[in-house]
Amino acid sequence: MLAGAVLFGAASVLAAYAQTSEMLIVARALLGLRGTALMPSTLALIRNLFHDARQRAKAVTLWTTVMTAGISLGPVVSGLPLEHFWWGSVFLINLPSMVLLLVLVPFLVPEFRTAQRERFDLLSSVLSLGAVLLVVHGIKEWARHGYDPLPAVTMGVGLVVGFVFVRRQKHLAHPMIDLGLLGRRTFGGPVFANLLAMFATVGMAVFLTQYLQSVLGLSPFRAALWSLVPAVGAAVAAPVAAALAQRVDRAYVMGGGLLVSACGFLWMTQVRADSALWFALTGAALYAGGLVAAMALATELALGAAPPERAGSAAAVLESGQELGGALGMAVLGSIGAAVYSREMADAVPAGMPHAEAVRETLGGATAAAARLPDETADAVLTAARDAYTHGMSFAAVGAAVVMAAAGVFSLAWLRGAGRAKPPAEPAEPRSAVLPS
Repeated sequence: MLAGAVLFGAASVLAAYAQTSEMLIVARALLGLRGTALMPSTLALIRNLFHDARQRAKAVTLWTTVMTAGISLGPVVSGLPLEHFWWGSVFLINLPSMVLLLVLVPFLVPEFRTAQRERFDLLSSVLSLGAVLLVVHGIKEWARHGYDPLPAVTMGVGLVVGFVFVRRQKHLAHPMIDLGLLGRRTFGGPVFANLLAMFATVGMAVFLTQYLQSVLGLSPFRAALWSLVPAVGAAVAAPVAAALAQRVDRAYVMGGGLLVSACGFLWMTQVRADSALWFALTGAALYAGGLVAAMALATELALGAAPPERAGSAAAVLESGQELGGALGMAVLGSIGAAVYSREMADAVPAGMPHAEAVRETLGGATAAAARLPDETADAVLTAARDAYTHGMSFAAVGAAVVMAAAGVFSLAWLRGAGRAKPPAEPAEPRSAVLPS
């Protein structure tokens, strides 16, 4: 975790002062790579610090609440430098947090080591990354240009690579993903539920941010402040769900949270370009609260199912599932919204109009092009673009609602009874050694 903090800070500086788009992409990739050393490590530490199931549930609930607060406050804090400095300044905000982590963790957090050392399988890593990239790229190209043999082949190759990755895990002494652990109902089920939850969360987050800024015309800072409203609902939902799970089967609470989030996404289908701000924020608070409630319980259930010595691997699988869900959410829901936008704008914008291609591509392109058009034409372009964007967001919200409804039914059917199961007995002497800081 400490090594990840050092490298995360260094990658943040690289991203802040990137001079080309290629350099920025590399820096963002390094941020993602180093970030993977942070989040799974925190969950693994929770698993080893709290052996009592009730204490661990409280710890995971607090972890989820703090993480949600951090995600919500990030845009607010980033909005301040964006109002006064260059775009790269948002990455420098990471540095104080990383310094604080490096200073306090050695004094406050005990170290845990497993006796068994496992080798990192580079080929498995390449296979998993290749499978995700090929599938996501194929989905986005298909949505952008319609059916074409090349995107279909790309997705097919990605699925084959994914199959090879899974087959390889079955024959490795120390697999990158423990398929035996993943096959457990109390671990694989929550991982899948979290994947679907992140699919909807990340897929819709981009739409909401763009809606607040490009449709309603709020500044980055004001949009970030208003986005705290859904975060409040999420912060309240996590502890409420944890309290309910002490009295009711966890599957019912998780399923209920996911179904509530489906209702929130259905609410978002009614948001229009001229809708009141409170209307959009209410829908966002509804789906965010339901999602966070379900994800907090899913995370706690998955961690409890993993042996202490496999906590790091289990947390990494849980985090990887969430990242995969987020990537697929951006690809699928984003592609749905983009396809609807492009189709409507193709009919609304004449081919001979200046900057017609940029207007048809994205709402951002339409906004930039409108600044270079006569006032009357610019108003017509912006009105059409904002309407098309909200229609695309509505279709994406329908997709998210369907996925959340399916996730809720899955949780009720697959995890029912797991919440009442007696937690596995912990060894008197944990196999991981506690070393003084």
